[in-house]
Amino acid sequence: MKIQNDSIIFPIPDSNLITRVEEYFEITFPKDFIEFISKNNGAIPITRFFQYETNKYVIDRFLCLLDKPNENERGMYDIKVVFSQLDERIISDGELTGAELVPFAALFAGNFVCLDYSESRENPKICIWYNEESGDFEPVTETIADNINSFLDMLEE
Repeated sequence: MKIQNDSIIFPIPDSNLITRVEEYFEITFPKDFIEFISKNNGAIPITRFFQYETNKYVIDRFLCLLDKPNENERGMYDIKVVFSQLDERIISDGELTGAELVPFAALFAGNFVCLDYSESRENPKICIWYNEESGDFEPVTETIADNINSFLDMLEE
């Protein structure tokens, strides 16, 4: 995967930050996702296009993990910040603690690529969360890959 020069958001997340974010969402990130975010924290990809069925999508940028997003000029791209902005529209149950969907890439028109933990807390699939179609406690998603590496293999220039 190619990324734009100087687009990675520093500092790169360390294991303590990753553990705190996992605890916040009550999930465990797959090893492949941890490797990905540790190399591409908030990066803007050059290989940013992918097709699923008959639709083409464009990644605006990957999201990041930051210890103190409010102290970073790119803190608005922090995964927890984005999740909190999407609020009830990205969760299906108001009584649920933790997260079923964890966004990690911003797409055109306010859609996001997410880790989808709704079927498995250990092996999340990759889905697109649709902004316009989703309502409070009614997220609309479409599964597009079995794991992060399968998703990354879909990307083209």
